[in-house]
Amino acid sequence: MNWQNHPYKIAVKKGDKKSFCSCGASQKPPFCDGSHKGSSQEPYRITFEEDRNISICGCGKSKKMPYCDGSHKCSS
Repeated sequence: MNWQNHPYKIAVKKGDKKSFCSCGASQKPPFCDGSHKGSSQEPYRITFEEDRNISICGCGKSKKMPYCDGSHKCSS
């Protein structure tokens, strides 16, 4: 997965249910569009418990997937 070299910033509301891509094949990043079907991959499914702003990884390097941890800033 490497859609972009910065996070997707998303506002979520309490009770929102989101499915984020984990396979890197989605045509609607960072959201799952079902492209993983037929593989062993499953999306990151999250139900939010509060209103907040989140940063979802766009580069695929985060150690805290699906959230951005700033790994896109590293040159390695």
